[in-house]
Order: sequence, then structure tokens, then C-alpha cells
Amino acid sequence: MNRNRTLIALSVAILVGLAASLFVYRQMQQVAVAKPIEMKRVVVAAMPLALGTRLQPAHLSTIPWPETEPIPGMFTSTEDVVDRAVITDMVENEPILEAKLAPEDGGAGLSATIPEGMRALSVAVNEVVAVAGFVIPGTMVDVLVTGSVGGRGNNDQSITRAILENIRVLAAGQKIERDKDGEPQTVPVITLLVTPEQANILTLASTEGRIQLALRNTIDTKAASPPLVLRSSLFSVPPPPRPAPGPRPVAKKAEEPPPQPSAFVVEVLRGVERKSETFTSP
Repeated sequence: MNRNRTLIALSVAILVGLAASLFVYRQMQQVAVAKPIEMKRVVVAAMPLALGTRLQPAHLSTIPWPETEPIPGMFTSTEDVVDRAVITDMVENEPILEAKLAPEDGGAGLSATIPEGMRALSVAVNEVVAVAGFVIPGTMVDVLVTGSVGGRGNNDQSITRAILENIRVLAAGQKIERDKDGEPQTVPVITLLVTPEQANILTLASTEGRIQLALRNTIDTKAASPPLVLRSSLFSVPPPPRPAPGPRPVAKKAEEPPPQPSAFVVEVLRGVERKSETFTSP
């Protein structure tokens, strides 16, 4: 009996082992015959590219890309993008897409990145105005101006207000100007993307007042419309608080004057002489 049980258990173990081996074999066969992923070569940036760069063969390269995961606007030949200008900064091995290129007849450089109906306007700034160097291409800023309502000499009417909101920075660079002593100095310059009307406002503000840039989150597009700030309200001293009113004084009743004594007149006759005398009663 024990021998039969041993044979049965051994047979079951052998069958289970054969079934497991057959399952593993079939799985390996399926992996071996799996269809390989088809690849194609797409055009990418061979190096970091700055906004406005006009593409040349040295800027471009190709890498394998799965055909099952295409991205709209991809290119498969470098010849299709040569002499096109990029309208955004790009990193190495980033795919070149149609959406990241200026139109074929749009020229090159910064002008190729300006949408139709918009303008690029540059303003001279300093490290404070440029938010300590954090204002870089692609960031969004608000433009504030501080000036005088009655002119430059009327300091009592100085105001600060936000004149432009949610303005994109196209470029940040430097230019050479001369200081008050005639010596050359490097001045930071910020180029902003504005409408023609905003260009007029910004030009007048930079001429008649002092401008300041306020850096904002690129996903925050809600207009704040803050009120203007007056110099008189910023530095005015509030009046001292009024003391709490005390109890009202009780008005004293005016004393009535004592009654005047009544008077009477007595005529005195002395011979032919008549004389009147006035007497008061006690």
C-alpha cells in the first residue's frame, strides 16, 4: 500500500513538472517570435538652441524614434528644416517640431518670433528693475511706472501704477551706453512682446517716469488691476486719535437776582417851595 502511494505521488510530481516545463517553453517561444518595434529616424536638436536661431546642418541630428508613438509636426529629414528659425529655446536631443519653428518666409532672428499684429519693444533696465536677473526669455512680467501727475518737479503728486500686465519677455541682453561722465557702461536691456497700443504706453512711461518689472507665474494669467498708489497717501501721517468723549457737564441754573425794593415818591411842601423825595420800602 505504501509503495503504491509513493508511486502515485511520484507520478503526480512528474506530471506537474512536465506541465510547468511546457508552459515555460511556450512562453519563451512567444517572446522569441514577438514582432520587433519598428523605428524611424527623426530630426532633433544636436545642441542647445536659443530662441531665434536660424537652423543649419550643424545644429541638427537624427535619432531612432518608435513609429507607434509619433508626435505631430515631426521631421524625418534635416533638409526640411534648414534655414528655419526656432521660436523657443530648445535642449539637446529635443525633437524639432513644426510648432517650434517660424514660418518658412518669416525670416530669422528675433523678428521671426514675433506673432502677426504684435511688436517687440526694448527698454533699458538695471539689476533691480530686472528682478535681479530672473527676468529671462519666456517669463511673464507686469510693468509698473512711477511718475508725477503734474510733471517731474511736482513730487507731492508722485504716483505708482501698473500700466501693463502679463507681458511676455522675448529677450534679455545688454547694450553699451555712456554715463554722466561720458564713460561707456553696460546697461541691461529687456525686450517685451506688446501690442502697438502697449508699445505707445510703454514708450511714454519709460520717457516720463521710472519703470519697474514685476515677475509673475507663467500660468497666472488673471488680470489683477491694482489701484494706483499716491505718494501723499503712502507717506502721510494719520491724525492723532480723538479722545473719548467724557460726561457732559451739568449746566448750572442761573440764580435769579433778588427782588428790588419798591420805591415811592413823597412831595414835601415848605411854604411855597415844593420838593419831591423818593423813599424805598425796607
